[in-house]
Amino acid sequence: MELKSPEKEFEFETRFNEDGSIKFVRKKDAEKGRENKRRGGTFELKVRRDLEERGWIVDKWSNNVELEVGGRRSEVGRIVPCRRVFKRFGVGKGVMTIGTGFPDFVAFDRRDNLFEVIGVEVKTNGTLSREEKLKCCWLLEYGIFSQILIASKVKERNRVRVEYLDFLEIKKGMRASQEVRD
Repeated sequence: MELKSPEKEFEFETRFNEDGSIKFVRKKDAEKGRENKRRGGTFELKVRRDLEERGWIVDKWSNNVELEVGGRRSEVGRIVPCRRVFKRFGVGKGVMTIGTGFPDFVAFDRRDNLFEVIGVEVKTNGTLSREEKLKCCWLLEYGIFSQILIASKVKERNRVRVEYLDFLEIKKGMRASQEVRD
C-alpha cells in the first residue's frame, strides 16, 4: 500500500522593498506580521496610559541613536532624527510612519524645580536586541536620560499587566565587550 501526501502549496504576496526591488512573502506570514504589529501598537497605548496614570508627562520620542559611522561601529555615537517611512498601497494610497524612534517614549516628571527625564522602550516579551542594548548604554552614558525602563507584558489570569524593568538590571548581565566605551 502506498501513501501519497498532497503537495504543499504556498500562496505568496508580492511586496516592494524600499529600494524598489520585488519581494515575495507567504500570505500566512504576512498576516501574522500584521497581527503582531497591531498587538504591539495596542500594548504601546496601554503603557502610555499607565505612565500617565502614574503622573508622568509622556511623549513619543522621534530621535534615534546612530552608533555606526561609515559602516563601522564607533564609540562616538550621535542622536539623529528617525527616518520617516512612506509605504504605498496601490496607486495613490500610502501611509507615513513617523514614530519609529528609540526608545519609544520620553517621560517627564517634575521634582521641585527640576524635571526627571526617562526613556521607555516597549517590548511585549521584555527582551532587547544587542543593538538596542548598545543604544541604551550610550543614552545613559551621555546623560540623555537619567533612567531607561523596559515595559513588558505580564499576563495574570485573563488580564494583561505592564511590568517595568530598569535597564541597569539588564546591563549587569551584559558582557564587557558589548558595552560602548569612551
